[in-house]
Amino acid sequence: MSLEPRNWLALIVDDEPHNVNVIQYVLEFHKARTHIASSGHEGLELLDDIQPDFILLDLQMPGISGFEVLEVIRTMPHLQHLVVIALTAYSMTGDREKALKAGFDGYITKPINVMTVIDEIKLILKHRLDA
Repeated sequence: MSLEPRNWLALIVDDEPHNVNVIQYVLEFHKARTHIASSGHEGLELLDDIQPDFILLDLQMPGISGFEVLEVIRTMPHLQHLVVIALTAYSMTGDREKALKAGFDGYITKPINVMTVIDEIKLILKHRLDA
């Protein structure tokens, strides 16, 4: 796993098209490659075909939540070490801790800050590499 965005393959799983467009634009501006899934089920299906460096996973989606997607990922031997970053509009006291306790590697709030999100992802990836 690289800390250079140009070497990243990211999977964005979010049901809100505007949020997806913004994060995809920022990642691709920095030369990262992206795949998009508009639901948790679609994201899990994509993981049969791609091996991303990390997933940006919305916590609140219809059908299957980000927490439930993470549970499935952590039971799959070939995906257990995949970096999964919670991407959420929920930023109440304790939400970050709840996501990290559930097994997310990081927590980024929406709307994303286009000026800092790449550094936030790098920090999460670095922390995972150092662990």
